[in-house]
Amino acid sequence: MDKWNLIIDVAQCENCNNCVLAAKDELAGNDFPGYSAPHAVQGGGVIKIERTSRGTKPMVDAAYLPRMCNHCDDAPCMKVGNDGSVTKRADGIVLIDPVKAKGRRDLVEACPFGAIVWNEEQQLPQSWFFDAHLLDAGWAAPRCVGVCPTQAIEAVRTHDTVMAQRAQAEGLRTLRPELQTRSRVYYRNLHRIDHCFIGGSATAEVKGVTECATDCEVELRRGDKVLAETRSDAFGDFRFDGIEKDSGRYEVRLRHEVFGRAVRSVELAGASAVLGDILLEA
Repeated sequence: MDKWNLIIDVAQCENCNNCVLAAKDELAGNDFPGYSAPHAVQGGGVIKIERTSRGTKPMVDAAYLPRMCNHCDDAPCMKVGNDGSVTKRADGIVLIDPVKAKGRRDLVEACPFGAIVWNEEQQLPQSWFFDAHLLDAGWAAPRCVGVCPTQAIEAVRTHDTVMAQRAQAEGLRTLRPELQTRSRVYYRNLHRIDHCFIGGSATAEVKGVTECATDCEVELRRGDKVLAETRSDAFGDFRFDGIEKDSGRYEVRLRHEVFGRAVRSVELAGASAVLGDILLEA
């Protein structure tokens, strides 16, 4: 059977919070029997956006990560709520029963992703349930998809095999795969959140003035091995992204057919490395 999945492109999320507000608007104060009791009007909702910044001035990168229930196939909350408090539908959607889960604060702690919130007024654990009530009414996608102005969120209903093939082909990843929960929420460009970059700016002396060195060849090396290649842009800037944190020493080699060459070594230890202006010399 085809199942629901969500694909979120981190590079396209601009932190507009439309998805957050849409979930609040849909669920807060509204009762959907069989799906959800009214969510809390005040406080945090079931969709959140986290901000991550990398680098230092003048090269700083900010990225935003929308987070919600992952609708895991091997969900820890289902193991704790195995009395019917938490169930998974045949289409992959995980539901927290608004009656059976009453008083089950332990379900909040059961989720390693922090995707279940506690509704104090209702005395209920609640999550983003993929707007299943709307899908069952004929909607093509949950509200968060339709309200996203950059189309960063995509809902896909397909066979697990097809989804696995797409994930591999497009480099889609899930949060905390080491937990083996088999999440149904996938992310594109997740390296903007959990990996580092090495960047800098190629410059040259032209008639006594420091200028940007455009179209400079730049190599990222480790020992004798070239790991990646790029060219500086119109501002002389270059960047190598998607590098593992704490991955050790690298060498950056720059070469320009007019302005000359330069070499810089960098130790990547926990954070992205910005090399600043690099002066090319003949």
